[in-house]
Amino acid sequence: MVTVEPVVIDGATFIATTVKLPKTTLLTVSNKNGYIMCGALDVGLLNEKLKDRHIIAGRAVGVKTIEQLLEAPLESITIDAEKLGIKKGMSGKEALLKMR
Repeated sequence: MVTVEPVVIDGATFIATTVKLPKTTLLTVSNKNGYIMCGALDVGLLNEKLKDRHIIAGRAVGVKTIEQLLEAPLESITIDAEKLGIKKGMSGKEALLKMR
């Protein structure tokens, strides 16, 4: 099952996507500039193999809901996210607001 719904943070609208898979759930919150995602995101791959795409993204681990993803500290971020002022340990909400 896939669920897509808007999430508004301080007046900015993002898209929350939940994909229920066997034994796991993929979670993302995104806008046209970047996204945060659950532990399934491979930040190393984005920073190394896809570096030329300049992807702005962050990863939080141990989350099971969109609400948890928004509140959790980011465990890793891409190089281009860091250029926007996004830092490891920052909450998902804080990171998304820097992506608007």
